[in-house]
Amino acid sequence: MKTQLNKRKIFNDPVHGFITIPHELIFDIIEHPYFQRLRRIKQLGFSDYVYPGALHTRFHHALGAFHLMRKALNILKIKGVKITEQEELSASIAILLHDIGHGPFSHTLEHILIPKVSHESVSKIYMKELNKQFKGKLKMAIDIFEGTYPKQFLHQLVSSQLDVDRLDYLTRDSFFTGVNEGVIAYDRIIEMFNVKDDQLVIDEKGIYSIENFLIARRLMYWQVYLHKTVLCVEQMMIKAIERAKDLIREGVKVPASDALQYFLVNDVNVAAFSKSETVLKNYSMLDDNDIICGLKAWRSHDDRILSLLANAILDRKLFKVEMREKAFSHKEIEAITNEVSKKFKVSKKDAAFLVLTDSTTNHVYNPSENGILIWTRNGKLEDIAQVSDQLNLSVLTKPVVKYYLCFPKEKTLSH
Repeated sequence: MKTQLNKRKIFNDPVHGFITIPHELIFDIIEHPYFQRLRRIKQLGFSDYVYPGALHTRFHHALGAFHLMRKALNILKIKGVKITEQEELSASIAILLHDIGHGPFSHTLEHILIPKVSHESVSKIYMKELNKQFKGKLKMAIDIFEGTYPKQFLHQLVSSQLDVDRLDYLTRDSFFTGVNEGVIAYDRIIEMFNVKDDQLVIDEKGIYSIENFLIARRLMYWQVYLHKTVLCVEQMMIKAIERAKDLIREGVKVPASDALQYFLVNDVNVAAFSKSETVLKNYSMLDDNDIICGLKAWRSHDDRILSLLANAILDRKLFKVEMREKAFSHKEIEAITNEVSKKFKVSKKDAAFLVLTDSTTNHVYNPSENGILIWTRNGKLEDIAQVSDQLNLSVLTKPVVKYYLCFPKEKTLSH
């Protein structure tokens, strides 16, 4: 990769050390406002309510994943895998932009501000828009991102059950939360990368590192990503947004930044994103700061429910959380809703904004969806769940579902 001297920048990353920008196109993409926006979106949403150090951003993660992609491609080339200079550049761009479509607080408000629109869909739209601005130079990167490029292993490095995205976020999130159970030997895993029959595979001597990777991922999900307190504050934030939307539909004025106001007022779908410059412009201006400023403005709102939720989130006066493996019955939810209605002197309809219930699933590994393949010494490709001799990985292939119920702490759950 060739680059102009003034665009050969170095980032000092606390996780990976020095990250070098090897190409002027990558430098220009990083400098673009669409990418700079990721500085204002926290990687772990509201996880800092549990782990105060979890304040790193999507910008950090994107650069880290990009760094690991370059290391992985270099290892594969050393092992004799044919990768052209253009493919190397394009795969690096694909991973750099894989999360560019994330909204405020990452996954927290996905499908709420913009119903039924995933961040992956928005990332594709951003990449296509950037491709126009950079005169078609991102075409191969988009093909790799979408999985339509002939060399499938390049897509698997970007998105699979063992991609550089996961290697970075597990390592980075473990580092910033202080949850040591999430530590993985990402450097050794990358050293074990190989390609067989156009599939990304792991050399057999890397089995134990993969076992550790899967266990660490399971632990990180329950301890960090799906921590019950994090789930609770996320649900409270979702209800605050839903309440704001309802009030606006009823003609009530709800203060918000221009960007946030646009998505509170308008129902936006994927088609609108693809065709409307106005939608893309507003989304490009939307980040965590809009949500926090919105909550601060809603603290003293005349609507008691919106005000209560805003104050509770900002001051971390979070609801009580009950989590279990059995779904909460309609009767249980109804009883709690009635008591909250009486205690806060609000209608049952309004009380529903204060009694939050949902479920969460932890599916660590799914062998039926492009499983992690081990290249054994006898030349065969075997799924990690079949060849692991130190651990019964079949346990990790089964999805675990937990149900949770959140409600104001002033109300104690009675059984």
